[in-house]
Amino acid sequence: MRYIDCGLLYDGTGREFLSDARVVIEDGRVSEVGPVEDVEAPADAERIDHSGEAVIPGLIDAHLHIWGTRAMDPFTWVTETDRESLRAARATVDLRRMLEAGFTTVRDVGSDVAIGLRDAVEEGEIPGPRIYTSGRAFSQTGGHGDRHFLPKRWLDTEHDSSIVDGPTACREGARSRIREGADLIKISTTGGVLSEKDEPHHSQFTDEEIRAFTEEAHRVEIPVAAHAQGAPGIKSALRNGVDTIEHGIYLDDESIDLLRETGAVLVPTLSIVDRICEHGEDHGVPEWGMRKAVEVREDHVESIARAYEDGIPIAAGTDFIGPELVPHGENAMELELFVDAVGMDPVDALYAATGAAGETVPDDDVGTLTAGDRADLVALADDPREDVSVVRDGIAAVYKGGELVDG
Repeated sequence: MRYIDCGLLYDGTGREFLSDARVVIEDGRVSEVGPVEDVEAPADAERIDHSGEAVIPGLIDAHLHIWGTRAMDPFTWVTETDRESLRAARATVDLRRMLEAGFTTVRDVGSDVAIGLRDAVEEGEIPGPRIYTSGRAFSQTGGHGDRHFLPKRWLDTEHDSSIVDGPTACREGARSRIREGADLIKISTTGGVLSEKDEPHHSQFTDEEIRAFTEEAHRVEIPVAAHAQGAPGIKSALRNGVDTIEHGIYLDDESIDLLRETGAVLVPTLSIVDRICEHGEDHGVPEWGMRKAVEVREDHVESIARAYEDGIPIAAGTDFIGPELVPHGENAMELELFVDAVGMDPVDALYAATGAAGETVPDDDVGTLTAGDRADLVALADDPREDVSVVRDGIAAVYKGGELVDG
């Protein structure tokens, strides 16, 4: 047993900060938390002193890809498809970087190596954050997840379980992912920026297809995440039971009303668009990806600002995949964009990467520091209410399950 004395404590449940607080940890979980005068120090327990620092829950990136790639060129992604061992090895480095950066939980929304890496982390074989993964994401033929830039005859479409058409195939696909051990299902209900022959406002999957996914996922109590950028595809996803909207570039009034009515969480992923627009040409992003990123950038920020003003739940996610342009380990830049571009209060940005992000995964014991929660904590050198960038460049210590993270 051990306890942490904190100069400031944010528990991830709302906006309140406690001064001179104490967190008691037993068997990797929070057993008691509150002001020092109300929480007695357990006899013979180890004291950890962060009385000069701010302590927050371990951070969560609610939208990323554990791919182990080091390129932004989609053709390279295809040629690396059969090199799973190489990508898994690279991804172990990414996992360590995320953990050292204070991200103790991540939600992977499309990877063919993440399920194995999740299990290796849980077994203690490699260091890394807690991983919730969809395995490979689903797309329709010609959809966002299809490889438009290659002739179909070059692709092994017969054995590509990520491309499904029709409600029966969608239902079978969802059941296959559940059998593989996925923690959630990821689908694309619109086109995207990094897919060549569709556009972000193009709708994909029919209502019946979307319902097939959500019915199967909810039957086993796991959520469904929808890549959804244009308003029609966002609304189709929400009407048919998805739990999170990824990106939300072109929200309209009806989209926002549906987000409110359904209680779905919005995961904007501003970071990847920002990085592509600023530096993508230098890192191999194709012309069509650059064009679309520039086209959506302003509308994306305006949509998220509207959702924030209307009180829609927003979770932090970067869509980072690992290359130098979008490296794992710099995931906290999403919080800075929330403040600087969207106009969020720093505490709301912090909540987006803690309590709100915790709502996107099946378990209810991450993202907050209340009794029974995982003892995942980050100590910061300064008060994040004054400058949220301290979450990226002012980390003093990281704890996962109550244990100090090396590095």
